Amino acid sequence: MKIALGIEYAGNDFHGWQSQSHARNVQDCVEAALSKVANHPVTVICAGRTDAGVHALGQVVHADVTAPRTMRSWVLGTNANLPNDVGVLWAQPVDENFHARFLAQARHYRYLILNRPTRPALLAKRITWQYKPLDVERMQAASHYLLGTHDFTSYRAKACQAKNPVRTISYLTISSIDDQVMIEISANGFLHHMVRNIAGVLMTIGCGEQPPEWARTVLEARDRTVGGVTAPAGGLYFCKVDYPEPYIFPKPNFLKTFPL
Repeated sequence: MKIALGIEYAGNDFHGWQSQSHARNVQDCVEAALSKVANHPVTVICAGRTDAGVHALGQVVHADVTAPRTMRSWVLGTNANLPNDVGVLWAQPVDENFHARFLAQARHYRYLILNRPTRPALLAKRITWQYKPLDVERMQAASHYLLGTHDFTSYRAKACQAKNPVRTISYLTISSIDDQVMIEISANGFLHHMVRNIAGVLMTIGCGEQPPEWARTVLEARDRTVGGVTAPAGGLYFCKVDYPEPYIFPKPNFLKTFPL
């Protein structure tokens, strides 16, 4: 049987999603917990790998299992064997055609910024701190240049291994409440550090250090060196994934809350 599961995790104490022998990672924790419930080794495939320090509200994975368990047992049993900074939200049976990564039509991210003179304590490593005042209208104006299908070479890490830098952004919005700013973005796929590099450019524009048109200048350069600073990982959240029918999965109830 193949099952899909929704996973949430706080990424600040993980060296990213992907399994690796030299550092703590989310994949190894999830696989170890599932293997205990299944009573056999379990490998999971995720919808999108996240970097060190990046969080997830609605990561989706799939796994092949042979143990006869109810979906409730997969959720509760796996959670009982997971550390406190990782949790399973739901489990559903899926057919053999389902693939968490290759069937994903869109991925949605959120980037959170605390915009005040003093650094955060309660939200440390859960939000990015920017002490310079941000102009949300300037950031939103800049975001329009990135909508649609483009070559995002300037917005990806130098070490990005993707063969094709072309991606399609369906929405990119910036909003604020009090001293908190939220960037929300969705695309058919993301390059390595793409969201964090976009956030870095938008914050530079929001601070008044560059005009809104600079977002387009960076995009058209197709050169990472002109793109400025990569925003910190702690403010980034992998929110949800869209799949075609019949793969309709639960969405986190707090996705519309701001910020956490």
